[in-house]
Amino acid sequence: MTMSSPRLLVMEGNTAEGRALLTAAGGRAPSDGYANLLRELMPEAVVDICYPADAGANLPDSGGLEGYDGVAITGSALNVYDGGPAIERQIELTKAILASKTPLFGSCWGLQMITVAAGGSVRKNPKGREIGFGRRIRLTAAGRGHNMFAGKDEVFNAVTVHLDEVETLAPGTQVLATNAVSQVQAAEIKCGEAVAWGVQYHPEYSLRDIAATMRRYGKRLVEENFFTDEKSLLNHTAELDSLGKDPSQKPLAWKHALDHLILDKSIRVKEIANWIDHQVKPTRAKRERG
Repeated sequence: MTMSSPRLLVMEGNTAEGRALLTAAGGRAPSDGYANLLRELMPEAVVDICYPADAGANLPDSGGLEGYDGVAITGSALNVYDGGPAIERQIELTKAILASKTPLFGSCWGLQMITVAAGGSVRKNPKGREIGFGRRIRLTAAGRGHNMFAGKDEVFNAVTVHLDEVETLAPGTQVLATNAVSQVQAAEIKCGEAVAWGVQYHPEYSLRDIAATMRRYGKRLVEENFFTDEKSLLNHTAELDSLGKDPSQKPLAWKHALDHLILDKSIRVKEIANWIDHQVKPTRAKRERG
């Protein structure tokens, strides 16, 4: 048996311009936050980041993908149906990851990428944007017995931001969770011998991350009637930032209707922790890497 450090790859969904906008809004590149979380959940792992939305980015070749024990795809401000090189490169890389049979987890855009790469489709949600916190996400019968949700309540809220949703399921998709805004809030997608897990929300996001995302969209959220003006948006995000730093602030937690399901990080990130335990580690053992 060959013993080596686990290797994980984070696939950034945004362009350099998109990442810069998030940073300017007080946030961080989604891939940086994702990579940090993976290092916390699997301290012995080496975590790499790739940027397929950027022209000229160094990407792992298809053979190199089998060298990873797991790949996670971040969210993105892009829309799949807009097409173009930044999106096509990501679809092709996702297809290559599936072909490598390396465990794959997608958050938001990541679920959409996996769906399209596996033969499904994505559309703009006719019900509009879901932002801040996805409410009353409910496990399906399949979800209640699925390893992704081990230790998770049957009904829960989650940090979220998305305008698009899965329209047509890819072959081999099993829907694991749903809510009133999107029929597909979580799914397992089997493509050939590959098994991918995806969620429409963001278990990897902190309150700081969603606050920065709201500021990054700014006036658009006012136009969509989430806020009366930019001042109220900034006040709202300042409270989320404060609560993120100190989750024990009961008045703010009550005001924003947030409980332990979001404020307790160990519960909030459970889907990704379960992916590591039930997908990454078993596949690593099967490949005789330790």
